[in-house]
Formats: sequence, structure tokens, C-alpha cells
Amino acid sequence: MRTFILLSTLSPQGVQTLKATPERLLEVNREIEAMGGRVRSQWAVLGAYDFLSVVDAPDYQSIAALTMELAARGSANFETLPAIEVDDLIALLNEGTVDPLAGLS
Repeated sequence: MRTFILLSTLSPQGVQTLKATPERLLEVNREIEAMGGRVRSQWAVLGAYDFLSVVDAPDYQSIAALTMELAARGSANFETLPAIEVDDLIALLNEGTVDPLAGLS
């Protein structure tokens, strides 16, 4: 499984749904699991985003399908960031597999 950071912003419709049914947050987490992902942790945040979620998914295609499905509902917009454990990054740098000047993408 790969780890991804999902930054989400609620639409006006999403805000109304959340105000009316706060438990909807947990239902979405169960839906993510039904789509093959796993929510490791999640926070409500202040600033440009409303939520930060750490999600595991099998691969890039799975997380893309998952976020497209959620975004298509019209309740939220997502920014998805692949995450690499720092120890794994250090190992890649030590192997010479990653050029630190080229970025991680």
C-alpha cells in the first residue's frame, strides 16, 4: 500500500451536509475503505483546507479513482499528495536512486 495525503475543501453543499449530519465524515471513511483505501488518520484544519487525511491505497490509479468518485459527488474538492516515509527517502538517496536536485516527482 502507498500512503497519500488528501487535502480537502468542502463545497457549500458539503458544509450544509456536515452541519446537518456530522457523522457523515465517518461514513465517507467507511466508503473509502469499501473502495480499497484505508484512512489512517484525519484532522479538521484551519486555513486553505478543511480536512487533512492520511490515506493508504494500493497505487496511484486506486487513489485517483477514489478521489474522483468522492469529488464527483460535489461535496468536496481534493488535492492528493503521494507521501514517502523519511526513512525510505534516506534509503533512496543513499542508493543514489533519487537526485535531490530533481525533486521527488
